[in-house]
Order: sequence, then structure tokens, then C-alpha cells
Amino acid sequence: MKTIAARLYGKNDVRIEEFELPEIKTDEILARVVTDSLCMSTYKAIIQGEEHKRVPNSLFDNPIIIGHEFCGEIVEVGSKWKHKFSVGEKFVIQPALNCNGSLNAPGYSYEYIGGDSQYVIIPNEVMETDNLIKYHSDGYYTGSLSEPLSCIIGAFNASYHTKKGSYEHQMGCKQGGKMLILAGAGPMGIGAIDYALNGLEVSPSLLVVTDIDKERLDKARNTFDKKIDSKLVFTTSSSREELLELSDEDGYDDVFVFAPISDLVELGGKLLSKDGCLNFFAGPTNRDFCAKLNFYDVHYSSTHIVGTSGGNREDMIRAVELMNEGKLHPEAMVTHIGGLDSVIKATLNLPNIDGGKKLIYTGISLPLTKISEFESLSKENTENSDLFINLHHICKNYGGMWNLEAERYLLSHAKRLGDLNEK
Repeated sequence: MKTIAARLYGKNDVRIEEFELPEIKTDEILARVVTDSLCMSTYKAIIQGEEHKRVPNSLFDNPIIIGHEFCGEIVEVGSKWKHKFSVGEKFVIQPALNCNGSLNAPGYSYEYIGGDSQYVIIPNEVMETDNLIKYHSDGYYTGSLSEPLSCIIGAFNASYHTKKGSYEHQMGCKQGGKMLILAGAGPMGIGAIDYALNGLEVSPSLLVVTDIDKERLDKARNTFDKKIDSKLVFTTSSSREELLELSDEDGYDDVFVFAPISDLVELGGKLLSKDGCLNFFAGPTNRDFCAKLNFYDVHYSSTHIVGTSGGNREDMIRAVELMNEGKLHPEAMVTHIGGLDSVIKATLNLPNIDGGKKLIYTGISLPLTKISEFESLSKENTENSDLFINLHHICKNYGGMWNLEAERYLLSHAKRLGDLNEK
């Protein structure tokens, strides 16, 4: 079977190509990808190439398919897995396989599986590690967002505190405590706010979110402008004194840092309360990235630090459960949509594109487009004018957010991405 995919050949060398997939083996599964959500981790893999820990050597001769936040449906099942999976079932994949100590992951390490492809071959180790997860929701876009949500859930689970007078670690954020999210108005920050308010058993009594981008911060504020149990504060301040004042001078039990900036990490450390946990969420590309930590506070105030890279299978299952229960609303994370032919330009420019998550539909041809610009673009008299105006009206009915109705309309009316040789 032929597929069209975005393949990485080396540093900054990504190509959209059509090629033949081999016949699946008895322990493999053939699947169709419908959506992939672009991630900064993919951008880092592209600019690092073979220097990235998950990317194999010999990329030029054995290119890998990029993209790891994807959702699709099963097309063919090898005999080994027919007892567990069936044709037509929807799926998501937890890419952090953790198979025999290997860092190999779909979207980073494999020739025939990655989110930015129309069809993929799911290798045996994905099923062996139980990371091929059945997905029962109607929409595909929420499935793609289950992976970034799993990273957020994993980070929250990795935070910890100690019982007074004991060395026993209590995993997770402090129930009903004070929480601070620094640089928290980006797409992952939006997901973290949603999870803190709606996914935890006990929400924080105070949640403070900072960001230097006022427009982005205002959008986050409007997204969560509803009745909640927590006291919720959005601010552009990076002043230690002002942020401490918001906490009644006590500091914060849990501080999350969502940007790899040394000054921001150090600010977070200075805002910890006794037994406070600093969670470094942002992944730097610089292997020598450092920040100062006050070891006086480590010794006398029991402050501590933790970091995670991705989530695990249980985190993703929890993300799917919370979405199915209507508790999490990841559509707030999505600000752009596009077709597979927009992947290269969009991924290489991710740090410079404003907004939140960029959602790719692999079967269509469409430039990366901001949802808030559907109406204005519809007036430019292009081949997509009718598509944009109808999507605008649909999204307007959902508060300007992406939604299942819009997805279905897009899949039915957008230009299909066919044989590249026909272009």
C-alpha cells in the first residue's frame, strides 16, 4: 500500500513523499491516520536530527516518519493480534513505549510509523507494551490531544510532597494547595489549567497563571471565565514580591515552569513554600541548560524539584477517560488546522507561530490556518473560500473553538491530498 508522509532525513531535512509500505507481518497492524497534533518535541527532533536521543543513526538511508500525537483507525490486523484488535476500531498510541530500556518511539524512531502519514504500520512492540489504546470517542482531534494531555497528567503525578515528620513521599500535587504555573498561557499551559481545575480529585485553593504575552493571557482568562472552586488569577507579573503577595506571602506548594528560561526556573524556586515542589515541565534543547537552586531552602524548608518527559500509558488512558466524561475540554488548546502538505513549514516554524495546538488532518490538502481567521480568509476568493466561511459559522456556534461538527465538515468537504505526482 502507498502512503504519503513527512519523513526526516537529517537536521532540518524533512520531505513530504509518497512511498510504498511493505506488507504487514503477522505481529503488525496496518492503520490509517486521521489527525496529528504538532508538538515542539518534533521541532526539536528535526533541528537535532541524529543527535536527538530518540532518533536513530543513518537517517539519510533510513528516514523516519515524524509526528507522535495521532489518532486513526485500524485497517488490517496481523494474525497474532486478531484476538485483541479489529478492523475499523479507532486508536491512539502512547509513544513512550519504554520497551526493554529503549528510547524508541513512534514519530521519532521508525520508518513506517509516525503521525504525519496517511497510513502506518504499527510494530509488534507497541502492542506488546500495551501502548496501542482503543479509542471510543466520536472525534479524532480529541484523540490526538490525549497524548499532550497525558504529558500534563504525568507531570502532575510526578510532583510530590512529604508527610510532616516523615520521609514518606505523597505523590501528586498538594490537595487544595496553592499552585503557580509560570509561562502558562501556551497550549500546554491551557491543558494544565484545565486539568488543575477539572481533572484533579481536589483542585488547588489558589491557581496563579503568568505569561508575558498579554493577548495570550487574556485568551486563557476568557477560556476559564466560569464558576470554579479555586481562586484563579492571571497576571503578566514576573515580580517575586507581587507573586508572593498573591499567595498571602506563604509561597506556593506546587510551581510549574512551562518555558526553558533560567530566570524563570530560578523565580519558581524562590516562590516555593515549605515542602514546595518545583516541576520543570519545559524541555530545553540545550544540554547545558542550568539554573540556580537555593540549597539553604532545600535543607531547611524541604523544597525539591522534579521533571518529566512525556506521560505513560496510564496517563493517556486517564486523559481519554476525563475527556469522555466531559471534564476536560482540550478543544481550547487548538488554534490552527491544516493538511498534511502544511506539516513541514508549520513544524519548522512552530516557535514563531502564535496560538496553541496546530492540528493536522493527514488526508487533506490545506495551508495551516488559524481558526479565528476563517471569516476573513473566506473573503479572499480562493478555492477554500466556501470551506472557510462554513467552518467559521460552525465554530462560531461553539464559542470560536474547534469541534466535532467542524471536523466532520472538514473531512467531507476539504480537498483530498492524492498522488503527489499529480501536482
